[in-house]
Amino acid sequence: MDSMDKMWLSFFAIGFMVLASVLITFARAKTKGVIRFIISFAAVFILICSFFLGLISII
Repeated sequence: MDSMDKMWLSFFAIGFMVLASVLITFARAKTKGVIRFIISFAAVFILICSFFLGLISII
């Protein structure tokens, strides 16, 4: 894997982490009930994906 590919993977991982953070903040501040659970679940899924992208970019 090229170093430029690893750089872009790490940028996507950082972007996904920011997106997950914004989603969690929005879900906890503005929503209730099932919608809150769905948004929080999506944020956790995005955070796990960003973890694996970051891990791949290190290897």
